[in-house]
Amino acid sequence: MSEAKQITSLTNPLVKAVRALHLRKEREESRQFLAEGLKIVTEAVELGRPPRVLLYGPEAREHPVLKKAADATLAAGGEVVEVTRDILEKISRRDNPQTVVAVFDQTFAPLENLDPSNHKVWVALHAVRDPGNLGTILRTADAAGCGGVMLVGDCCDPYSVEAVRATMGSIFAVPIYRVSIPHFLAWREKWPGPVVGTLLTASVDHRTADYRAPTLILMGNEQQGLTPELAVACDVNVKIPMRGRADSLNLSVATGIMIYAAMG
Repeated sequence: MSEAKQITSLTNPLVKAVRALHLRKEREESRQFLAEGLKIVTEAVELGRPPRVLLYGPEAREHPVLKKAADATLAAGGEVVEVTRDILEKISRRDNPQTVVAVFDQTFAPLENLDPSNHKVWVALHAVRDPGNLGTILRTADAAGCGGVMLVGDCCDPYSVEAVRATMGSIFAVPIYRVSIPHFLAWREKWPGPVVGTLLTASVDHRTADYRAPTLILMGNEQQGLTPELAVACDVNVKIPMRGRADSLNLSVATGIMIYAAMG
């Protein structure tokens, strides 16, 4: 691509800046994040979110989908850069890197602008710690057609490389809201539908809960589950029956079950 710059030095300032986005501090200061792979970049472009910086290896140069992404990047005032495989390995911190990586602006939706009537099901997560879980939940919420995902309290970063990778592109499709616990509890008072939480000690089967639209599903931390404060804020707490020896489910699996139960 004639419009693309070329970088071959591992010490180039742009390479260093892009690689630094593995660090949460750098992501928060720059309000940007790193995404890997042509599929994710294509998803972003199709959703009107072109990259700020698009980097690709020589083997991807002639790919027609890459050219479309590059054109969108340049049209939005971004940079398109051809780099070496060594640079892609350094940026991705992987021996077998994707041939395309990109830098995007972060977006968080204001909770005050959320319209509950726009979708049947919404998801709130308290203190989720694992970025793989968070990314998988975002992907599931996208697949099921949820309205958005609220991160309540101290959650892991949805824009970490691990979380973004797990979303498979859904990071660009699902509105994400960040809110403190007090703010969430105050806002929840005006929620027009049922708020359904999950608790191992609950007596209500998750399949029998009231899932009138709009339903807000509230899920707790991987280790502790919902805090008493948040459990009390739910209209009903439910449990997913355990039939085998395992006494609990992975958070992303449990959230997926709850989402589809609520969707009906």
